[in-house]
Amino acid sequence: MKIGILTGGGDCPGLNAVIRAVVRKGIFHYNDQFVGFLEGWRGVQENMMRPLDMEAVAGILPRGGTILRSSRTNPAKKERGLEQCIENLNNNGIEALVVLGGDDTQSVSQKLFEGGVKVVAVPKTIDNDLSGTDFCFGFDTAVMIATEAIDRVHTTAEAHNRVIVVEVMGRDSGWIAIYSGIAGGADVILIPERPFDIDDVADVLKHRHDRGRFFSVVVVAEGAKMARGTGSGSLVTETDQVDDFGHVRLGGIGNMLAREIEQRTGFETRAVVLGHIQRGGSPTAFDRMLATRYGVGAIDLVHEGKFGNMVVLRGNAIQSIPIIEAISKTSYVSQELIDVALSLQDRRGEERGGLKAAPHQR
Repeated sequence: MKIGILTGGGDCPGLNAVIRAVVRKGIFHYNDQFVGFLEGWRGVQENMMRPLDMEAVAGILPRGGTILRSSRTNPAKKERGLEQCIENLNNNGIEALVVLGGDDTQSVSQKLFEGGVKVVAVPKTIDNDLSGTDFCFGFDTAVMIATEAIDRVHTTAEAHNRVIVVEVMGRDSGWIAIYSGIAGGADVILIPERPFDIDDVADVLKHRHDRGRFFSVVVVAEGAKMARGTGSGSLVTETDQVDDFGHVRLGGIGNMLAREIEQRTGFETRAVVLGHIQRGGSPTAFDRMLATRYGVGAIDLVHEGKFGNMVVLRGNAIQSIPIIEAISKTSYVSQELIDVALSLQDRRGEERGGLKAAPHQR
């Protein structure tokens, strides 16, 4: 078969490992031919591609990013965008398409599948918030990077009696924040699933200070929201502009939170924004393994004729579910993990207005 591959949306460590696995098994076991569409759906719509053979995927397993590049292009928002994609796939003799991406990218996959394109999806979101799969590749790498950063700011925070706010990725869910915050021993963890009260946060930090701990580390997901006050319930953004999928560019919650904490507590407070550092560099061994299993599973789905499906991880098994099911809802941090984070907080802090074990929202 002649098969196309593309990577859409934000990059993350492990994309190249998936590409490599698809191509190697496809060539070795099925005698397939491959082309890679460049820059996500833009490459399909504008007919930009490159051949993918054994030479093209040699040595890419440990590389971050994606050799096919990526974009947030949405053909469904362009005039005749989907029709152009279908025409270009047919004109190039593409018999099947393997798409690496999150819910936005896969929403286009679903539309093309409904239009007759033979699509197999691979879940890709560094936030780990795609429904139907236990873990997405890139998440483990991001957590490792964030945890190391939290470990490092602990020492400088202690040396200067400071509060340091660490802003990590997480638009709709706080998986990176909760994992790295617990693993790094953060004193407060703030996630989108649970709007926070800035006065409660300040009370927890002041109580810690009263106990003789003169420094603190706060971890906040970029999509966290305040429960009340000015701007409550709203995302903190860098700009009002939105991408093709209607998303604003997040950024600034860490600096805003640092200002509010210092104003309420009098403690010197600084913010560290990890940003794209979480996306960069080589994937961890876990992510390389998971990405490889996804790639092998995806090419097998193609040859089993199970189009319109996405490979997923359930427990320790690679399975598949319909794409429409995977993109129908967001995977939020469980109440169990929230309770773990709360259980590590000094309960006396709650009596002084600290974080409450409120019911899980959403």
